[in-house]
This record gives sequence, C-alpha cells and structure tokens, in this order.
Amino acid sequence: MTYNEKLKEFVHKNRMKGKGSLCVALVVTRHGKKLGMPLGPEALLTDRGGQVMGLGKSAVQSILKEHGIDRVLAEEGGRTSRGSVGDMRNYVAFLNELHASGPIDFEQVEAWWIERVREFFLGKPFVLRFDASKSLRAVIRDLLLQAEKRQAQANGSTFVGTVLQHLVGAKLNLLLDSPIEHHGANVADDVSGREGDFTVEDVAIHVTTSPSEALIRKCRRNLDNGMKPVIITTYRGAVLAEGLAEQADMADRLDVFEAEQFIAGNLYEIGKFARIGRRTTAERLIAEYNAIVDECETDPSLRIDVAR
Repeated sequence: MTYNEKLKEFVHKNRMKGKGSLCVALVVTRHGKKLGMPLGPEALLTDRGGQVMGLGKSAVQSILKEHGIDRVLAEEGGRTSRGSVGDMRNYVAFLNELHASGPIDFEQVEAWWIERVREFFLGKPFVLRFDASKSLRAVIRDLLLQAEKRQAQANGSTFVGTVLQHLVGAKLNLLLDSPIEHHGANVADDVSGREGDFTVEDVAIHVTTSPSEALIRKCRRNLDNGMKPVIITTYRGAVLAEGLAEQADMADRLDVFEAEQFIAGNLYEIGKFARIGRRTTAERLIAEYNAIVDECETDPSLRIDVAR
C-alpha cells in the first residue's frame, strides 16, 4: 500500500478532514521531520498539557506559504479545537507505525496534506458580504475576486466565468416574469444550438471574462439571424470587447456592458432603491444563483453563502 493509500485510509478512519485537523497534521508532520522518529505524543504537548506544541496560526501559515498558499486555513491554527490533542495522538500513532516499516518520506507526506488543504479551500462556498457602507458594485466585485483567487489556485478551472454567468442568469430570473433557460457554464453555445448564453425575446446575451474574435463572429451571426447581441463581461473585458467590435466594424451594432454595473443597477431598481430592498434583493439574487448552480453544475463549492 502506498503512502497516499495509507494516508487516505487513516483520514477516513479518524475523520481528520476539518481545518483544525489539517493544521494538526501539518505541524506534527514537521515535528516528525525535525525531531526524528519515533515521536512521543506526550512530548508534543505544551507545559499545560492541553494544547499541541507549536500549533498556531503563524506556524501553519508559514508551512502553507512554502507551498504557495496565502489563504488563512484557521485563525487560531487549530489551537482552540477541542479535538486537536486527540488528532495529534492518532496521527503520531499512525506515523510511528509507518516508521516501523522503514524511513518516512516526509516531503511526500507533507505534499499529500497540502493537497488536502487545497481541496478544503476549493470545497468552501463563496461568501456574499453585504456591507451597507459599500457600493453594490463593490459587493459584486468582491464575489468575483473570490472566484479569481480560487481560480488562481486551481489550474484549468474557470470559476470566474462560471460565477459570472450564473449571477447574470440569476439577475435575469429576478427581472423577468418567468425563469429563462439555464445551462452549465461549460456547455458551448454551438453544441446546444443556442444564440448565446441566454436568449430573451430577440436579444442574445453572451457572458464572458475573455472576449475574443470568435465571440464577435458569433455576434455577427446573431445579427444575420435577426437577433440583437449583448456582451456582458468584466471591466477589462469590456475595453477589449469594444476594441474588437470596432475592428470588425460592429461597434454600433452590439451592446457591451460591464458585469458589476449590469448586476448592481438592477439590484437598485428591483429593490426600489431602498436600503432594506437592496439587501433583500441581493439575498434573492443569491438564492436564484444557488438554485441554478444546483441544477446545472456538479461542483457544490460554486454556491454562495450570505454572511449574516
């Protein structure tokens, strides 16, 4: 059985999956590497005996930083978790058993735990922080920045585009009398035979973070088919889309909207510009968004929680 298989079996048996348990695993792995094996569980307790030696935010974040992770795993580094000592004892017993079969490759073991940390971050939903002192554009921007950070840590993923598409879809659901048709973010228009990501009356709506010449050609086909093309994109994307439309001599034939403004504007209108109405509408937007994610996507970490 490989290290990976043994570690996976250990985690399943001892349920060491939470952020506190991950902190313990990282710190104790370092203890094993620095102090040598076998480890004595009593020697890894503080003088008071109620906490794991060296377990704290700074130690954990230092390890994560070595692996290119800047996000905070736990504000107290797992120190306040009641199960930390128990996790430490179980993990020490596991490492000692592993050591009995030969020298441990701690670099490989630590790398395995780091991947579990990455999975933990990817598994958490995004959070809408509705701060009345901030503009609605800033609230929407914060969501997109969360998606951007997650995307940077997961090669090949398109979190920003997916979140943006379903936020726009949720906004359209709130605005229109009847819900529109939604699709997974990775379902191409050409494959499904759609004019765009959304079709409302004679309007073909394209949601993208990276406007391209191919998208402009789609817009031209929309026009040829009697449709009105609309591009909804990021601030940087809007500048690019307008430039591409100008080059294709289509600047006056399609509309380009910056996403934050497109969504925020309707939150004001639907909420009738009232303070309570804005928050209520924002919560309705997120409820619609989560329903779309549940229906169209397989990744539950795309959901958004509303901070209270």
